[in-house]
Formats: sequence, structure tokens, C-alpha cells
Amino acid sequence: MKLDFIIDVVCPWCFVGKRALDEALGLMTAEKPEIMFRPYQLSSATPAEGVDREEYYRKKFGDGPETHTMRQALRERGQALGIAFDFESPCRIANSLDAHRVIRWAVSDGVQAQVADNIMSRYFEHCEFIGDHDLLVDVAQRAGMDGALVRDLLASDQDKELITMEADNARQMGVQGVPFYLFDGRAAISGAQDTPVLAQAMDRVAAGQV
Repeated sequence: MKLDFIIDVVCPWCFVGKRALDEALGLMTAEKPEIMFRPYQLSSATPAEGVDREEYYRKKFGDGPETHTMRQALRERGQALGIAFDFESPCRIANSLDAHRVIRWAVSDGVQAQVADNIMSRYFEHCEFIGDHDLLVDVAQRAGMDGALVRDLLASDQDKELITMEADNARQMGVQGVPFYLFDGRAAISGAQDTPVLAQAMDRVAAGQV
């Protein structure tokens, strides 16, 4: 079974979804799927220097009780999955294109999951700017990738069009929100589902019941 896991690394629910997937894989009774992390961009127009996160959230979601309720839900869900969300420290939201490129290149070394998780951790738990090439090279090196090569590739336009095309294709096929789980191109789950839900869904798809 193949799983296309569609995320944007600046989406907090995608971090939750990734950690829930990690747990779900351990609960499966069927053979584990072959997982490919796929790109999605919630805001491809974000400038290279990023935007202030608090200001962005205020403009998009307001500063009412609903926003605080959402953040509290994220904190609680994240804590159960080993995520310590920091929504208080100053932070800038990056354009996620370069981060997605590094995740794409991580396929060759078999470390996509590690790289994606580390990028999201650096952003959501440590409030670091994930548009910074030095940070992305550090993430790649920590996962065992060739840091010098990643730095050279980031300085080029390598795979920018590919990432943009994949993100556009996801929208065209009906993906309106992330995380999005697509199993064998025929069964899908949208949103950061609970761990048991994901495990049961993967077992059912693997058994041909979906």
C-alpha cells in the first residue's frame, strides 16, 4: 500500500497529523505503507523574508475566543503526541517552498519523515524561521543528508517548478485542507485524525475493504 501524505510545514495540524501517523503505524496489523510526503502551500504568496506570525494569524483568524480555543486544542492534542507548541514567542511564517524542496530531496536518503518532523519542530516548538537556508541545511545534515549539496541546490531553482506543480495538482484533485492522506490513489482521509482512526483506515485499505 502506498500513502501520499500531503502537508504544509507551516500548518500546525500537519505536525499533529504527522505525529499521529507515526503512532498509527505502530498500531497497524497489516504491512506498513510506503509513505511519500507531498507538498501543499497554504500561502504560496508569502514573501521570502516571511511575515510576522501573530499579525498574520490576527488578520486571518481574528483575536476572538475561537482563536484561543483553537490554540488550546492544538496544545492539548500536541502534548499527547509529544509536541510542545509555542504560540507566544515572536516568530515569522516562512514561504514553505524551500522546506518542501528539502523534504523532496530527502527521498533519496530515505529520511523524508525525519526531515519533515524536524522542520516542523524547529518552527512550531522553537519558533525558528524555516525559510533560512542555514537552518534547512542543518536539518538535512542532522538527518544524514549531504549538507553541501543541499546548500547548492537551495541556491538554485532546482525542483521549484515541480513542488509548485505538485501543490497545484493537489488542489485540482480536490484537496482543500491539510493534512490529507491518500491511500493507493483511491481512498482518502482529510484532517488530523485520531491515531486509532488512522490505524484502522490503513488496515482496511491494506485488506481491500475500501
